[in-house]
This record gives sequence, C-alpha cells and structure tokens, in this order.
Amino acid sequence: MYRNKKIILISHCLLNVNAKVNGLAKYKGVQNELIKLLIDQGIGIIQLPCPEMGCAGIRRWGQVKEQLDTPYFIKYCNEIFTPILDQVIDYQKNGYKVIAIIGVDGSPSCGVGQTCSSEKWGGELANYQNTEEIKNDIKMVNESGIFMEQIKRLLEDNHLYIPMLSVEEDNPANSVVNIQRFLKGEI
Repeated sequence: MYRNKKIILISHCLLNVNAKVNGLAKYKGVQNELIKLLIDQGIGIIQLPCPEMGCAGIRRWGQVKEQLDTPYFIKYCNEIFTPILDQVIDYQKNGYKVIAIIGVDGSPSCGVGQTCSSEKWGGELANYQNTEEIKNDIKMVNESGIFMEQIKRLLEDNHLYIPMLSVEEDNPANSVVNIQRFLKGEI
C-alpha cells in the first residue's frame, strides 16, 4: 500500500487563485511553491471551500474582518466546514493524520496569524468625500480571520487539535520554508 496517510487542509485560493478578490492575485493559478512541496512530500490535500466566494461571488469588493463578523457569515462558515470536519473525523478514526491546516495571512476569512481590519471600511463608497481616509484605516492585526476562527472552534468542539499554518503572500518563499520546517518536525 502506497498511502502515507498524511493529509493537509488548505485555503481554497492556494489551489485556485481565481477565487480571490479581483486585483489580489499574486500568482497565476496555484501557489506553486507550496503545492510542489506538498506533492513532493506525498501529502494528500483537501481544498477548503472559499466562504467569501460562496457568499458574494467573484465580483465582490474586498472586505475586512469586521464586515464578515456577522451571525450570517459565521453560520455559513460552519455549514461549509461541517462536511470537511466529518471527513477529518473519519480519516482520523481510520488511522490517517491530518497534519495541518494552511491559511492565507491577511485574509479576513482565512488569515491564521494576521487579518485585515478597519472600523471605517464599509458603506456606499460613492458617498465618501475622502476615500483615502477610509483606505488608510485598513490595517493588519494579529488575529485569525472569521473562517479560521470557526474552523478552530468546530475542531475544539470535537476535541481535535490540528496545527494552523499560513502563507504570507507577500513573502511566500519564507512561508514555504517555515511550512517545510514544520513538516520536518523542526518547529
């Protein structure tokens, strides 16, 4: 049997950048360095659904965490992760190891260590006299995105612990090195 029984869950856009908000793609299709590393290590990949794409489609505007922190979006995140959670439980029950979840830092949904935040971002853009003021209010904060928060909560509710790692898209090479070190047990 050739299976190594190791699996990683990854954010949707790492395998399909086309799901990202227009203007945010940093690569053409897939995050090559990361996916090549996982393939070379023989690790199975489960692609998480993209909650932003599922709720607002491809023509959506960029959002911040505060805009997604609603009962509706949280409920949707729980609904779309539940089938994945069921797979994780079944895999683990049958001797497989889900070794990590890889998110995308900066994302209001899939950020692991950082997400974008703003108290001012939102509303009708045409009504703002000074859009620079609201754009300048957007900042990165050391928090997880809404989807990753819900995934962590659902895992904890089921007494599961899976390490969460992230790709920093402005420095993917460094992120891949850190993920490689994690896979080797160095961190």
